[in-house]
Amino acid sequence: MIKIIKGGNLYTPEPIGKSDILIGGGKILRISKDIPKIEDAEIIDASGKIIIPGLIDQHVHITGGGGEGGFNTRVPEAQLSSFIKAGITTVVGLLGTDSTTRSVENLVAKAKALNIEGITAYALTGAYEYPSPTITGSVKRDITFIEEIIGVKIATNDHRDSAISVRELARLGTEARVAGMLSGKSGHVTVHMGSGKYNMSEINEAIKLSNLPVTVFRPTHINRKRSLCLETLEFAKNGGFIDITCGIPSEISISDILDIAKEENIPLKNITVSSDGYGSWSSYDDAGNLVKIGVTPIDTLLAEIKELVSLGHSMKDVISLFTSNVADALKISKQKGRLNDGLDADLLILNEDLSLYGVIAKGEVLMEGEKILKLGTYENVVL
Repeated sequence: MIKIIKGGNLYTPEPIGKSDILIGGGKILRISKDIPKIEDAEIIDASGKIIIPGLIDQHVHITGGGGEGGFNTRVPEAQLSSFIKAGITTVVGLLGTDSTTRSVENLVAKAKALNIEGITAYALTGAYEYPSPTITGSVKRDITFIEEIIGVKIATNDHRDSAISVRELARLGTEARVAGMLSGKSGHVTVHMGSGKYNMSEINEAIKLSNLPVTVFRPTHINRKRSLCLETLEFAKNGGFIDITCGIPSEISISDILDIAKEENIPLKNITVSSDGYGSWSSYDDAGNLVKIGVTPIDTLLAEIKELVSLGHSMKDVISLFTSNVADALKISKQKGRLNDGLDADLLILNEDLSLYGVIAKGEVLMEGEKILKLGTYENVVL
């Protein structure tokens, strides 16, 4: 059904002011200052509202993370309504510590389910461990032939990693890059960064050892340690992409990271933010014993947008961290990340205080008037 969103204040993420959006076939057909009424079109009044692209969260444990404290600490799967309430219209699912009781097959099946239910979902093959768990027996073949898989995950600088060597890390990067070239995908390596003593040295050495471009490796959770963060900012200055995690214990705030980036002339387009939603956070004593474990929420992105804007960062810069920057890094910008003619109709309608009023994904209204209109397949089933 044709929809016209009338009178919203648009950020594409560039600020373009009060405009209308014509939607049809799941796409943005036209953005104009005044789109005339069309017979039988659904009109959505966005007067006094702010409209931004739907958020892209590139780091979510869609099948649940955790498990580090025993079987009872395995986190449940994410449900569609959780993404809607969080303003997430595109997600990248991945595994973490546990690739023993969880599998890449299960991950891809969940991504397929979310795609059917109403949002867009991609996935990463691999996990913390090396050799990487896969579906086809090869990271290269997983990325090349499995539609949802766009890259691979690995962990370094962490007591839960596989002590992957620098040469093995470079080899993994080469597999991912070549697969991305063959399939037209990002073909990147998301690198979970722990709190160990090596910081960025393993990634930097892997790049020196190989002929790989700096963009292949994507360090994430870079804000957990100040020293790690400063090294990753230098990495971004040299052209790499770095990913900040909302809501984790941090030695440096996201606002401070942006301030440093601006002072050091580090391109903000190389910085992204994700939630690590449905993963588990955990703390350990000096002997390596688990002290505490909990679940990372998925609704931190919108809260962070509001916080950063309140601290004086521009709406354009802030929104880009969660939308266009991510789309560019993942090579999905021909469909996602911006409000432009021909792109997927993924957008959020915000109240003036930046709280969530409405969600449209692939042209379908999933939330309106702060009321969720669509649930996942089994969310309303009582067993």
